[in-house]
Amino acid sequence: MDIVIKLSQFLLSLSLLIILHELGHFIPAKLFKTRVEKFYLFFDVKYSLLKKKIGETEYGIGWLPLGGYVKISGMIDESMDKEQMALPPQPWEFRSKPAWQRLIIMLGGVTVNFILAFIIYIGMAFAYGDTYVANADLKDGILVDNPAMLKAGFKTGDKLISIDGKKVENFDKELNMNIIISKQVLVERNGQQQTINIPNDFVDQLSKQEKGLLVNIRVPFAIAKVADESVNKNLKPKDLILSLNGEKVKYFDEAKTILNKNKGKTIPAVVLRDLKETPITVKVSNEGTLGVIAGGLDMASLEKLGYYKISTKEYSFFESIPVGLTKGKDQLVSYGKQLKMIFNPETKAYKQVGGFAAIFNIFPSSWSWEVFWSITALLSIMLGVMNLLPIPALDGGHVMFLLYEIISGRKPSDKFLENAQMVGFVLLIALLLFANGNDIYKAIVGK
Repeated sequence: MDIVIKLSQFLLSLSLLIILHELGHFIPAKLFKTRVEKFYLFFDVKYSLLKKKIGETEYGIGWLPLGGYVKISGMIDESMDKEQMALPPQPWEFRSKPAWQRLIIMLGGVTVNFILAFIIYIGMAFAYGDTYVANADLKDGILVDNPAMLKAGFKTGDKLISIDGKKVENFDKELNMNIIISKQVLVERNGQQQTINIPNDFVDQLSKQEKGLLVNIRVPFAIAKVADESVNKNLKPKDLILSLNGEKVKYFDEAKTILNKNKGKTIPAVVLRDLKETPITVKVSNEGTLGVIAGGLDMASLEKLGYYKISTKEYSFFESIPVGLTKGKDQLVSYGKQLKMIFNPETKAYKQVGGFAAIFNIFPSSWSWEVFWSITALLSIMLGVMNLLPIPALDGGHVMFLLYEIISGRKPSDKFLENAQMVGFVLLIALLLFANGNDIYKAIVGK
């Protein structure tokens, strides 16, 4: 059932983005009286799953879910319709239209992608608001147990001050990505500020580990379950460890340190049980464990226990507009930085380029409209940016040649455009094979 939910979200998001992107080309083409021969969701190689001709346009769904397309008459595109291009230009064809109209048609898809992302972020701000823990409320700093973070110089208890000079206001879901794409992080440790430089190959280091957060909030040692083989049957689910061997315990990471110092010993402990402090005795294993599974506390429980204050900020419709626009801008800048890292061989971030499996795996196994729209907005930005790359066969390639025509007053020959289209198509296939090859490699090696 989990895979059905993931697949449903994946296909719904992908279909929505493809249809709206192609509408971005379709609508201005029709406005400028340019004939659109086909409008397809997915590719109809050899045959279609569904098709219907309305007017001069055939609408359909292909069987190959690698994207979608609109076929515009008189345009050199992936169809490589040389027979049509060999005929004299017709007034309804793309090649007969002024360069500025052709430019608007080609920019329509990515324009819709960016507008869609901003609309989603505005809608999410209005519908869900913002939930966060104020960074100032993390009195005892953050939890760091990621090996790459530890190697870079971070430590549990550090207080985040700024990332690339931008003050850290809130501990939220964007924080980890902000650290990944940063160059410097300013922290406070033992009352002293310290600058940590992020290594060039930080992304590559992260890829060699199990997936997880770079930094997290520090949580108490709450017992979710006592293992059947545990010798500490006097511990119960929902117990909260308050002290071990006379040392106060506020966070789980502190408990781990104390347990490691008392391996194989029987020590006194105090737990919070039914809101009462209860003294007990526990046996520490030779591995420094108690034979229990920790966890089980959500943010509401942590707030109730007095660990953190969870803040939720709601916005009116008009307030949500600048908030959504800012979030969209931040995501756009963030993705631009990620793309820059991918094209920088020193970062080795190109190893993390993923294909359809990588996109599929970012969707959760349980349905959440908030998560769905958040991922869809991000994918819309990614699709828009990728399509703007100046590669022939992508929108950005067509835009590049149209800008050259507008500036120079000279139109590239159809033969040149056909050759450029073939080169671009080969590059796209190579990129597709590389990205999906990365997915296959990670599936085999497990990372």
